[in-house]
Amino acid sequence: MSAPLSFIKLTFLIAILAAVGQMTQTMYVPSMGYMAHEFHVSAASMQAVMACYLIPYGLSQFIYGPLSDRFGRRPIILVGLSIYITGSVIALFSHNFSLFLVGSFIQGMGIGCGGAMARTLTRDCFSGAQLHKVNSLISMCLMFSPLVAPLLGGYLTEAFNWRGSYLFLALFSIGVTIIMFTHMKETLPKESRRYDSVSTSYRYVLSSRQFQGYLLCLVATFAGVALFEAAAGVLLAGKLKLAATTVSLLFIVPIPGYLLGAAMSSWVASRHSEKRALNFGLVAIAIGSLVIFIPGVFGYTNALTLVGGATIYFLGAGVLFPAATTGAISPFPHHAGTAGAILGGFQNFGAGLATLVAAMIPAQNQLPLGALMLTMSLLAVIGLHRVNKTPISPDSLGSAV
Repeated sequence: MSAPLSFIKLTFLIAILAAVGQMTQTMYVPSMGYMAHEFHVSAASMQAVMACYLIPYGLSQFIYGPLSDRFGRRPIILVGLSIYITGSVIALFSHNFSLFLVGSFIQGMGIGCGGAMARTLTRDCFSGAQLHKVNSLISMCLMFSPLVAPLLGGYLTEAFNWRGSYLFLALFSIGVTIIMFTHMKETLPKESRRYDSVSTSYRYVLSSRQFQGYLLCLVATFAGVALFEAAAGVLLAGKLKLAATTVSLLFIVPIPGYLLGAAMSSWVASRHSEKRALNFGLVAIAIGSLVIFIPGVFGYTNALTLVGGATIYFLGAGVLFPAATTGAISPFPHHAGTAGAILGGFQNFGAGLATLVAAMIPAQNQLPLGALMLTMSLLAVIGLHRVNKTPISPDSLGSAV
């Protein structure tokens, strides 16, 4: 994959595969008020949609990862996309909230293949500083889908209704499946595949203290992003009574912060150190959380502190994700599928649990959101503290078995 054309092709395939999952996570946000009205549920209850999507999205990756180490990446991607399409059709034609949640659950269960493989395919083809650079670029590419999704979702809702978004997702996923079937080449040759038991693979990867620390950092940071995505629509549309198009515009304002952070990540690491990049990201997510938390303490809810705090948080997340992902997955060239599955699985499962907890807390102002995001920031600090305490040795580097 050293040729420029191959690199561009791989980046494109990873980007569109992961875009399916990313767009599903955010596209419905501007439509939450309309959907709540049609399904006869409260606006706060709509946060359960993200939980029902993210939890299976995370859990399914624990299955896809080891299977891809054994059978290859390509067949796993095609099976997962087929399951996702089924869930999209169910969600599209649902006329009660329970069935809609079932469709969201199946969507998450299917597209978990994309979450696991987006991290795994890069490790199949790159290593070291080049892997960090590629992960930063992929991370930037992946954020364009959440950038476009709320805008497109808001437009489709205003022009048609919320079902227009799910029709688009169904058609888009069918198109991605066709592209993967016709253009995706296997990145894991048969001679490199692992036939260890699933439990052996998981024990091997999870035995690394450094991996454990990076994992906690990534799970906590991603949960903070998901909490904002789940609560933003409720607060902006439900509390502040803003129109769907306005909500969609405000929703994407923090995304450039993430893009800037992802662009900075490999640059800071190469010019200074990985540790400096990680510490910068930690400081940014903590400051962003406080910008949202402090006004909430006084009972305020306003778009400026919500969006401004999220932008700073997203900047830190953009730095942390490629740096921590590279640090976590680099030591496991022969268990990349398992390592990628653990990272993606726990990130999305943790985010799903966090949004489920948020859905149970009355959102009278932005205090609950700020408090939860600040808690996630502190957990990320604990994770990287564990990494820094671990002595570097051949064992901690996880040489392949």
